[in-house]
This record gives sequence, C-alpha cells and structure tokens, in this order.
Amino acid sequence: MLVSDFNFQLPEELIAQNPLVARDQSRMLHLQRTSGHHADRLFRDFPALLQPGDLVVFNNTRVFPARLYGRREGLRAQPLSAPGPPARDSLRARVEVLLTRQLSRDPNDWECLVRPGRKIGIGERLFFGERNELQAEVIARAEFGERHIRFHPVDDFFAILERIGHVPLPPYISRPDSSHDRDRYQTVFARHPGSVAAPTAGLHFTPEILDRLRQRGIDTAEITLHVGLGTFQPIRADRVEDHKIHSESYSISPAAAASLNQALKKSRRVIAIGTTTVRTLEHAIRAGNGSITPGPSTADLFIYPGFDFKVVQAMLTNFHLPQSTLLILVSAFAGKENVLRAYHHAVSQRYRFYSYGDCMFIE
Repeated sequence: MLVSDFNFQLPEELIAQNPLVARDQSRMLHLQRTSGHHADRLFRDFPALLQPGDLVVFNNTRVFPARLYGRREGLRAQPLSAPGPPARDSLRARVEVLLTRQLSRDPNDWECLVRPGRKIGIGERLFFGERNELQAEVIARAEFGERHIRFHPVDDFFAILERIGHVPLPPYISRPDSSHDRDRYQTVFARHPGSVAAPTAGLHFTPEILDRLRQRGIDTAEITLHVGLGTFQPIRADRVEDHKIHSESYSISPAAAASLNQALKKSRRVIAIGTTTVRTLEHAIRAGNGSITPGPSTADLFIYPGFDFKVVQAMLTNFHLPQSTLLILVSAFAGKENVLRAYHHAVSQRYRFYSYGDCMFIE
C-alpha cells in the first residue's frame, strides 16, 4: 500500500490560521462509512446525531508551552523582545527547541526537536529566558534528528516553562503564537499537562454542547493520551506498512475503564473524539486481551487500512494533512475512497482545514 495513495490537493488559503470566534461555529461534514454518503452540517448538530446510551470518549490531555526560544553558549545575549534590529551575533544565537517527550519522571530530561538542527551538537549548552531561567545541555542525537537534552535542576521547572514557553502551534500555522492561543489551542475539558499538540477534534466543544449531550442521555468518559513527536513526523517510507510510528503515553482511569467495558458488553456505541482517542482505545483493548484495563501504558499502534476496529464505532475528527498517519487512520475507519471523496467535497465547499479548522463526524 503506497503512501502516495493518500494524497489530495489543498489550496493554501483553506488552512485555518486562526480559530473561529466561537468554538461551536465550525462546519461539520457528516460521513456515513457504509454508504459513503456525506452531508454538510454544523458542529452544533453533533448532539442531535447521537442516541441515548451512546458513550462519547474524550482525550483530556492538556497542551503545555513546549516551544522555547533561546541561544547557544558563548554568544552575546539580547532580549528576544528587544526593539530595533537584532545584533549580528544574536541572530546567530537564536535557537528554537520544541519539547516533545519527557523521558522520565525527572522533569529535566527531554526529547526535543531543535532548530537550526545541523548546528547544535552533543555537549552544546543552551540558555532560555532573558535571565537564563532555564539552561540545558545536549546529551544525545536520535535517529531522525531529535535531541536528548538535560535541563539544569530548578525549583519549579513547569512554572518557569509556563512563564517563558510558547504555545506549540503546528508548522502549517504561519504566524507566531499569541496569548489568545493559550486558551483556544486547548480543549475545555483539558486537565492533565503533557501534550505538544492539541487533540483538535475536541476544540469544537463548549460547556453548552457537553450539557446538551448529558440532556440527551448520552454518557461520556475521559482518557488521557499525551500527543508527542509522532504528530510532527512525516512518513518517510514509500509503503504504508514500512512506517514505524512513535510511541505515546496514555492513562485510563478505573471509572473510564468501567464505562467502556460496560458499553462494550451491552453493545452500546462508542464514539471517539479525535484520532488520539481512537488509538488509545484500540491499543488498550488489545493490551487487555478483550477488555479495557485501567492504568498507564504506552501506545505504538499504527492504524492503516485492513485494521480491525474492536472498540470505536464512530468518530469525530478534524481534516488532516495529506499522506499523514492521521489521514491513513481515518481511511482505515471509513475507507480510503470514501474519505478522499469527502475531502475533495470539503475542498470544493471551502471547509477550513487542520487544527483550527472544521471537522468530520464519521459513523
């Protein structure tokens, strides 16, 4: 199966650069996977499409300010926000680091992406913040250019990160992050920090939409999967089957496991909000030999056409990048031809794409 089979043409102006004023104003393409029929709707229609007894499962991970701007050792410091043209050596000094995975319970050890990648070698020291609030050393280089860096111990690493870090907007959003993104690139049910990208299907929900679900007798549950490096890594293989996906940590509470197992036992419909939730549930059912076991685990499940879905019967998802693992996952669920036909319709109808864009409900 070729990765190039999962391509589509997207005009650049359809890539959403900013969120809508209200979360629930998004458009929603409703796709029936058995027939391939699709219809244009609004996200506000979502609760009305569900039935009492359905179980809707959310990913309650929280995005943390994982992008850091700093400088390399030995180069003259200048405040990154200083007015006027930067000094020549401060241009050389600028370093961008995207923290992608905490490597242990120690908050000082991280896997990250760095820029400029070729110039930052093992042993180099990096400084972040106008007062060098965080300092790190490059420990090792990984297979695809990632770095292992170790921060010097500080009293409260995450408090400093909240103060000097930036929202890790995806690379296809061609603007700097703003204070507005601190709220809007976060779901209203985000609880547990650890993600470097939002579970974007959840961005459409509001407290009012959640209330409407409850009023219709629709149950909800929450899992936690921290979105990591795999979200940013392209598929480098020509064949889908040759791609190796990055692992991501997740956790399922006893209450969520009980709700899921009860729904499966009674053949109630499980609806996943986002591809991260799909991966978590389908990994967990396999790890538990047919039931969902509570507790932490790590998912390295690559879902592509031919996959046997054992938990998820419907999903809400945003529109994804061409030739990406997420588009391939959606194609595995709804059929490649159905999905690409729906994407072509979305392009022709000027839907907004990617993280801050519109969504699809597939059942």
